[in-house]
Amino acid sequence: MQQSSVIVVADKTTMKRPFIMANTVHMALCFSILTMTVAWHRDLVQTGKLVSNVSVVLMYVIVISCLLLSMLGVFGAWKGKRWCLILYATGMAVASQTIIVRTSLSYQDMYEKRVLREEAKLRSMMPLSGMSKANKTLLYRIQEEFECCGLIEGYKDWGPFIPTSCNCQKPGKCIRLRGSATLGAPKNHYVYQKPCLPVYVSELKLAFSLAMAIQFGSGVFWMVLLVMSIKLMGQIKRTQEFMALLHSNRYIPGAF
Repeated sequence: MQQSSVIVVADKTTMKRPFIMANTVHMALCFSILTMTVAWHRDLVQTGKLVSNVSVVLMYVIVISCLLLSMLGVFGAWKGKRWCLILYATGMAVASQTIIVRTSLSYQDMYEKRVLREEAKLRSMMPLSGMSKANKTLLYRIQEEFECCGLIEGYKDWGPFIPTSCNCQKPGKCIRLRGSATLGAPKNHYVYQKPCLPVYVSELKLAFSLAMAIQFGSGVFWMVLLVMSIKLMGQIKRTQEFMALLHSNRYIPGAF
């Protein structure tokens, strides 16, 4: 009876189940991000947007690597393989430190490159009457998606020709046009009141801040997984050492 109870205590690794559960959640998150990455890549190809191939490949590498790391960690925890957990901890250490440092140091630079560049791009479209076909298509899509019209002064930016993407049917967001000054629309019809530039930039800032928060949060989560893996490795090592002692000739029943 004493030997049986000793074996049960020795084999108990309290971090095993929480570690596996945390990595299961992490794998689900990685799979969701991978699905979104594939959809994003497909959208880039279909719309012909110019994005560096390096950025696309890097995104795939990061997501797939994290997914494989979690699978390795779960296997190591389930089978008690310390070498799997060592590889897992090494990968998580590199990934967490890289993303935390990169996010902290490059926040301002990335903000200027992404948000301010997009804002400058929209401002360069003025006056709207002289826009290229590609810019018109882009602005039409922005107007429909964000329920706005024009860029700076609203529908007035379009002059006498207001596109149908400015048409509004939602109370509280519309302004009624009077007279016959707008050749692109009938009298007394409604268009979106707000200009697109402040609305679009505000959404860009929100999306950028959310993306940075997710990146930083991912790094912190990876640090937590790293700590859990180190603690689990210690528990597995103690269990293996005790079991080796238990089955050796030096074990004396009732000594523990």
